[in-house]
Amino acid sequence: MRYLDPKADLTFKKIFGEHKDLLISLLNALLPLADDEQIESVEYLSPELVPDTYVGKNSIVDVRCRDVKNRQFIVEMQMLWTEAFKQRVLFNASKAFVRQLDKKRKYEFLQPVYSLNLVNEIFMKEYPDEFIHNYNVVHELHSDEIIDGLHFTFVELPKFQAHSIKEKKMAVLWLRFLTEIDEQTKEVPQELLDNPETSKALKTVEESAMSKDELLAYEDFWDKLGAERLLFVDSNKRSMEEGRAEGRKEGLVEGLAKGRAEVARNLLNMGMSVEDISKATGIPKDEIEQYSC
Repeated sequence: MRYLDPKADLTFKKIFGEHKDLLISLLNALLPLADDEQIESVEYLSPELVPDTYVGKNSIVDVRCRDVKNRQFIVEMQMLWTEAFKQRVLFNASKAFVRQLDKKRKYEFLQPVYSLNLVNEIFMKEYPDEFIHNYNVVHELHSDEIIDGLHFTFVELPKFQAHSIKEKKMAVLWLRFLTEIDEQTKEVPQELLDNPETSKALKTVEESAMSKDELLAYEDFWDKLGAERLLFVDSNKRSMEEGRAEGRKEGLVEGLAKGRAEVARNLLNMGMSVEDISKATGIPKDEIEQYSC
């Protein structure tokens, strides 16, 4: 059996944007929800977050839904990490939170928005043993004091190892599914086949289950991702080269300034007048006078 990578745009949306039971399982597994906060049922919402005015910015997320408590959940699969992605996540969650209110509703009717972001790159290298990062709006000194409303979870998929999570079986299974299944998979772990949710997800990403148009869209996704990665690498390379060039230029200017200052000091020690030294080196007279102090 040949499988497609579940992290691709088409396959990810096919799994979690068409199967509510799989989406609920993923959210309950990876979000920091207490036992009495578990999601029981959801309804899909449009993934397009339309602005209130025509001058606003449209944004499209991978999956968006709402549960019976009117809490909203946004799920994104991000293949390339940039610092701007964090701002996009904040923007989308804030927009979903604000758009709950109309002119008649009151603030007390606002319900939390949870943003789950699966990232296929390492972006917090200073924490090599941590791959799930949860953010809340918290008190600066007392982190247990939380303003309920916006909740963010980022998962660094490349850091995941099965032994990293204890007691959360479904979290391990979903992360294994996302990190171990792709076109190169020769043998599927038995744990994924035995579990009803991941087994269903596996059937969803079987190549034989895809239409011709879906397979073309799948290949197109990887082509575009490759081009985007090249542009990103090239942009970073240019920035580094420009930085090095600027550094060399600043170093040269600093070196010339030091050289002229040394010449001025030597001429001053030889008895040449401040005015003549200034003419010879281009250094202002008041600066030369400081050399004699």
